[in-house]
This record gives sequence, structure tokens and C-alpha cells, in this order.
Amino acid sequence: MDWLMREKQEHTSPCWTRMTPPSSFCLLLLQALGIVALGHFTKAQNNTLIFTKGNTIRNCSCPVDIRDCDDSLANLICSCKSVLPSAMEQTSYHGHLTIWFTDVSTLGHVLKFTLVQDLKLSLCGSSTFPTKYLAICGLQRLRIHTKARHPTPEQSLLIHSRREGSSLYKGWQTCMFISFLDVALFNGDSSLKSYSIDNISSLASDFPDFSYFKTSPMPNNRSYVVTVIY
Repeated sequence: MDWLMREKQEHTSPCWTRMTPPSSFCLLLLQALGIVALGHFTKAQNNTLIFTKGNTIRNCSCPVDIRDCDDSLANLICSCKSVLPSAMEQTSYHGHLTIWFTDVSTLGHVLKFTLVQDLKLSLCGSSTFPTKYLAICGLQRLRIHTKARHPTPEQSLLIHSRREGSSLYKGWQTCMFISFLDVALFNGDSSLKSYSIDNISSLASDFPDFSYFKTSPMPNNRSYVVTVIY
């Protein structure tokens, strides 16, 4: 009888007994194990997730989509590293990029002069934003979600299906498809909208209100497609 009792004790889970429910840590662990198991059965590429943690930016590679604004789960499931905002550089994301943010300055650090094709933006705070435009290169699809302030269903927008001419991103001056995102859309006052203008040859003269083209002049011997998202 003693050996039977010892065997039962050895096989008792620390997360569950007959008398006590599982702890919050164990629930999180079980959820994480379920997500990892699901990731093994799917062939999706790793997604890039970026969010803020204190004064740093967390850059993560995740095997599956993580529930919006759940940084604890992201740190558990994903492979993450910390980067100072000042160390963010021009780069390109040819897969899925998800950004959780609470303020526009963080979003600006990540998106400034960046090539992104498939982007999801999730507002995790309760701030309201005035009209301010962020420039994105090569954007094809955008999804937005507001988690904390007036939670709303996710909205999606297909901008275009054309790709940048070169798969190697060589800087802002090589961008042919430019999107301007008005961060005031996260206030939830209206649905997601956009309009595009083709065959723009002089960005500085046709869009004088956008300071990007003054600080980073663009060649005038090209044909650009400009999309405004609001």
C-alpha cells in the first residue's frame, strides 16, 4: 500500500489537485504549451512582434500569433531581444509584422522609413492622438486593433498587391510605394479608409505638407504611388 501511495504522489501535477484549482501561472503555462503544440502542426512562417517594455523595445520572433498586448505570453512563447529606441535602424519586414504600442513616439521609432508589406498595429493604451502622419514603405495590407480604449473589432485594409521592384531594401530613397498613416484613426471615431494617387513624379511639390520629403529628398525621375490611410 505504501508503494501505491508514493506512486500517486509522484504522478500528482503541481498545477492541479482534487482540492485546489490551477494557479494563474499554471493556466498561463498550459496556454503556452497549447500554442506551442499548435505551432508544431502549422507551417506558417515566424511572425515578427515588436512592443515596448519599460524604456526598451522588445523585438520578438513568434511561431504563432500572440493575443494582443499580452507581453507575458509573448516573452514566454517568442524568442525576444531588447533594443533601445535610439538603436532602431532602417530595415525591411517581408513577412508579418505586429506592433503593440501605447504612444506615437514608439510607433514612429519602429516604422520610420521602414519597408513593411503586411502590418498589424494594436493600441494597448488609452491615449488619444492628434492627426500625425507616419510614413511606411511598400505596405500592402494593414490591420488595426484597439485593445484598451473603446475596444473595437479588428479592421483590415488591402492597399495594393504590387511589390517593390527590389527585394533588397536599400533605404527610403529606393521606395516606390509610400503610405502615410494618420495615427488619429486609433481614436475610433470612424472606420479605416484610404485613397491612393498614382504616377507622382515630384513628391516634395505635390505633398508640401509632409516634412519627410524635405528632410529626406526623393529622386524626381521616378513614378511613385502614394496612399493616405486615415
